[in-house]
Amino acid sequence: MYKVLENLKYSKTHEWVSVDGDVATIGITDYAQASLGTVVYVEGYEIGEHVDQGAECGAVESVKAASDIMAPVSGDIIDINDDVINDPELLNKDPYANWILKIRMDNEAELDNLLDSASYKDEQK
Repeated sequence: MYKVLENLKYSKTHEWVSVDGDVATIGITDYAQASLGTVVYVEGYEIGEHVDQGAECGAVESVKAASDIMAPVSGDIIDINDDVINDPELLNKDPYANWILKIRMDNEAELDNLLDSASYKDEQK
């Protein structure tokens, strides 16, 4: 079983979300990094860009595959983790400590469309 943290929300496309006020911090799950293998490239859209829930907001590439990062919530990108951009393998070391981007949410009710940890664990079965 893959590591799933209790205090986060999850998308069916394997992104995690941590919420602080109206800011959503987003990364990829342990399942996603394990499925990808060694991550060699991470791209996030530009700060200031607006993304819609379910739309692409970046990409992760590994030695095995490439995968789009899908925005779990709508809003404006307000920060990108340069540490992960410059050292993508940080996602393999600890995908929950190494976030990819932050979005100032337009509508916090969109969080209701995401999975809690128990539901996300069920999706892995």
